[in-house]
Amino acid sequence: MNDTRVTSRRDGPESTLESTLSRVEGHLANLGTALCARDLNAIGQHGNGLQHALTHAVDRFSLAAKQGAVPDGLRRRLAHASALVAAQREALARATAALDRAIDVLMPRPAAGSGYSRDGVAERSKTGGVIQA
Repeated sequence: MNDTRVTSRRDGPESTLESTLSRVEGHLANLGTALCARDLNAIGQHGNGLQHALTHAVDRFSLAAKQGAVPDGLRRRLAHASALVAAQREALARATAALDRAIDVLMPRPAAGSGYSRDGVAERSKTGGVIQA
């Protein structure tokens, strides 16, 4: 019996780049899901995985670019993954800024010289309240 299936596996630099980029895309997708689910453990896990995968991808793609062996399709996918990382970074920065503003509204900093400390006790004057004649 002949197997008529054609395998698409390539053993070369392109397959290495493909698998490297697939790992980046996988971590990126998983991180997006974890962010939507607000799963802190998964965010940390996939964020670290994405960081390592991106570092590995940059090394692999840099080496391949020096040898002139990066196909256009993989370049576009890498650029798209990079854009997604930038979009997630921007969204996190906006969320952080909004959270900081909400904290400032809910827990304002005490005004200088308000007369009371955090625990409600009257603050002492820096001069000590002593009158000298």
